[in-house]
This record gives sequence, structure tokens and C-alpha cells, in this order.
Amino acid sequence: MRENVEHRAITLGVYIAQTGATVRRAAEVYSVGKSTVHKDVTERLRSIDPVLYAQVNTILQTNKSERHLRGGEATRKKYAELAEAKK
Repeated sequence: MRENVEHRAITLGVYIAQTGATVRRAAEVYSVGKSTVHKDVTERLRSIDPVLYAQVNTILQTNKSERHLRGGEATRKKYAELAEAKK
């Protein structure tokens, strides 16, 4: 059982490092919960592969600092689509 968890943590870490994906995107792609992805790449990965952890942590910090921009863009897009639908 533990091997599967470690393998999943490494797989998620590699995916995030290669694609720059958010925790939500990784969870969606691998059909696991956001909490699972977050725990795997922030806690488990640190002891399994410190080098990969450092790469993933950098990406997660970048994603965290940009999340307000993505949220604002999503809201703008939502209202633009609603306005277009009314026409």
C-alpha cells in the first residue's frame, strides 16, 4: 500500500513539474482529490524526493501568487459569456 502512495506522490510531482499545473488540474487529471494531491506533493514528496519537491514547491508558490489573477479572468469570462448569451 505504501508503495502506491509513494508512486502516486512522485507521479503527481513529475506532472506538476513538467506542466506547471495547479493542484486542481493535477487532481482532475489523476482522478484524486485536491487534498490528496496537496498532501502528496507538499508533505510526502519532501521525504521521498527532495529535489523534485523543491521544483514542485516553486511551481505551487507561483500558482498561489497568481491565483487571484486566474479567478478574476474566470469571472470576466463568465460575465462576457452571459452578456453574449443575452444578445
